[in-house]
Amino acid sequence: MKKDLLKQIIRDFHLCPLPTLYKRELEPPSGTGKIITLIGARRSGKTSFLFNIIEKLLKQGTNKTAIVYINFEDERLDLNTAELDLIIKAYLELYPNTDLNDCCFLFDEIQNIEKWDKFIRRLYDNVSRNIFITGSNARLLSSEIATSLRGRTVSYEVFPLSFREYLSFKGLKADLHSSKSVAQINHNLSLYLKDGGFPETVRYDADFRRRVLQEYFNVLIYRDLLERYEIKNLAALKFFLKRVLASATKQLSVNTIYNELKSSGFKIGKNQLYDWLDACQNIYLAFVLKKHIHSLTERELGEKKVYAIDNGLLNALNYRFSDDAGKALEQAVFLELRRRGKEIYFFKDKVECDFIVKEGTTVMEVIQVCLSLTDAKTRKREMRGLLECCKAFGLKKGTIITGDTAEETKEDGISVNIVPLYRWLVK
Repeated sequence: MKKDLLKQIIRDFHLCPLPTLYKRELEPPSGTGKIITLIGARRSGKTSFLFNIIEKLLKQGTNKTAIVYINFEDERLDLNTAELDLIIKAYLELYPNTDLNDCCFLFDEIQNIEKWDKFIRRLYDNVSRNIFITGSNARLLSSEIATSLRGRTVSYEVFPLSFREYLSFKGLKADLHSSKSVAQINHNLSLYLKDGGFPETVRYDADFRRRVLQEYFNVLIYRDLLERYEIKNLAALKFFLKRVLASATKQLSVNTIYNELKSSGFKIGKNQLYDWLDACQNIYLAFVLKKHIHSLTERELGEKKVYAIDNGLLNALNYRFSDDAGKALEQAVFLELRRRGKEIYFFKDKVECDFIVKEGTTVMEVIQVCLSLTDAKTRKREMRGLLECCKAFGLKKGTIITGDTAEETKEDGISVNIVPLYRWLVK
């Protein structure tokens, strides 16, 4: 019966037209001979990326019947590890004359099947090297890739929409030389900073968007944390998540949260809280930004800042992030740097600088984020943090991203590019 169901799923895909999708900026390659893995938060658009890949394959001349797409979140599927081979058997019964080596296999949310990696490895080694997989749990994918799939795969992270993609979803094309276009861009930027970039929610009204985002959060708690990590203490977990997300853009102290939980009567170990923080990163709910320190040990154990996956999610959870535009700006810059694949840290040594961008062992760029520089004290503080950071790493230029200021200046021999957020995001 399961094989017949798989036949139906495979054949239905071949007979149905592809959904109409918006183009995303990330374009994972095809025909590389590597397993392409897409990992990221739930509802961030990984399935759309797979369909974009399918569309690309079709344009390159691949016959649709040579494409096998399986969504493992289909409630009709209840496969165990041993039954994954039924996918191959079902396909061969449908298309007995097809050379499997020429087939492309796309598996969506495959981490739902225990020991999925063994099947993928066998498929890659013995059947086809055209394999694409997605998953919502970074720990499962990264740890298992590091063992079973070593040398066979290349991973790409999928985030909610960038601002450029957000504009595209709304049918807008940025023209930085048009005052009308710039006005539209800034209007939509204010919405983006408040509503976030989960693709499904872009066109929803405010109330429905909030409900949908709250449901996303509930799925993350109950399915990705409680079930997957077998967490029993729901009340303590909710308190912990509230504190973590409310600390977005700030330094996070697990020890402080531990003491708060302890004083509230919760019996929980500090190491368990560190495990929960790791789990938050594994499911792409929150990210930890480490302080730049040359000592690896001190960097791992030292001060950390935390950022959330999406501004809209924070606002939907009533953390009222929209009331602090400066934090929303900093969140947007952090997420864009991650989206661009940058290795980033923060700098703190008497003064602070929000982001350091590294390539290998070399600091390539320093970035300060500030809503406005009109206040003299604020400008002095932000400028000093940037300049001291540049001097510490021997850089002759730095960037300050603001809400609306555009300026080129030079201080202490260091060129400072002050750029509005909208320009930095759409460049």
